[in-house]
Amino acid sequence: MKDGIHPNYQDTQVSCGCGNSFTTRSVLPELKIDICNECHPYYTGKLKFVDTAGRIDKFQKKFAAGTYGSLATKKKTAKK
Repeated sequence: MKDGIHPNYQDTQVSCGCGNSFTTRSVLPELKIDICNECHPYYTGKLKFVDTAGRIDKFQKKFAAGTYGSLATKKKTAKK
């Protein structure tokens, strides 16, 4: 391998939003992640909504009225 062209591969501390942390190897010294194997629904078997920046609430407000993107046909106005 050529010298000086490869990044520094080092031990990395990974921190999750749930409080779990572990060590792995990467080119970055520290990683912060939102979800890991300790809190992901696929691995835990528990349904958990990960609501980032209120997206679920925003979606429910948008579609609560039932008028957004309605499939009902609009009445055409007669041209004179």
